[in-house]
Amino acid sequence: MSRLLRCVRSFWGHLNGDAAYERYLLHWQAHHAGQFPPLSRKGFFAAETQRKWNGIKRCC
Repeated sequence: MSRLLRCVRSFWGHLNGDAAYERYLLHWQAHHAGQFPPLSRKGFFAAETQRKWNGIKRCC
């Protein structure tokens, strides 16, 4: 039962973006820890939304 729960929790994390924030924190810790503080969860998702939807997004 606990394995099923872990799988469901992992799947849910990928769907709602928690996994992306966790990857960001791991990257920040490995590469930028002494340079600047990490973004908050809210700040991270705002920056990702802006990055995803701003600018030209077409093939031609």
